[in-house]
Amino acid sequence: MLRLTEVVKHLLIINILVFFAMQIYPALYDYLPMASPWSDAFMPMQIVTHMFAHANFTHLFLNMFGLYMFGPILENQMGPKRFLAYYLITGLGAAVIYVLSFILQFYFRFGDQWTMALPHIPTVLGASGAIFGLLVAFGMIFPNMRVMLLFPPIPMKAKYMVLLFALIEIVSGVGNLQPGVANFAHLGGAITGAILILFWRRRV
Repeated sequence: MLRLTEVVKHLLIINILVFFAMQIYPALYDYLPMASPWSDAFMPMQIVTHMFAHANFTHLFLNMFGLYMFGPILENQMGPKRFLAYYLITGLGAAVIYVLSFILQFYFRFGDQWTMALPHIPTVLGASGAIFGLLVAFGMIFPNMRVMLLFPPIPMKAKYMVLLFALIEIVSGVGNLQPGVANFAHLGGAITGAILILFWRRRV
């Protein structure tokens, strides 16, 4: 059994508590997820709170499982402060790239009228962007460590796992194969994470 580190433990607790609070008070779904920055429903706090809000139990479980599996070893490697900063920055980067992906879609779809569609960028929620950031960090720091996939249950080197997940997200996002899933937020977390790891390496 993996030993929980302090930051991972507190992130797990916060996400779980927020999930149950949203089940008890459904009105929180109007406040915690991040609405389009151009909509009346947007509040600046949502830039952070959306990372701790989840749509359902499966959404929560998969993200927290990823945090539990990859978080402790990365926190031990990075240190608590840098790990927390990495987690939050990749979550924020995921949201930014998610919004940018819709701006590009609207520009090419609606031409001169693209700005009128900005308030209709779908709401985004969940820790998935930050979790994909953790996956990338794991693959870059421990590229040859073998991990066991859940579906299918086969062992694979971490660097290949990251490439596989990235390919799935690109294909799903471009092909709109998973409606309701923020594939470009996942990619955004991965891209932000890769940039951050490379930046830190250059400073060492």
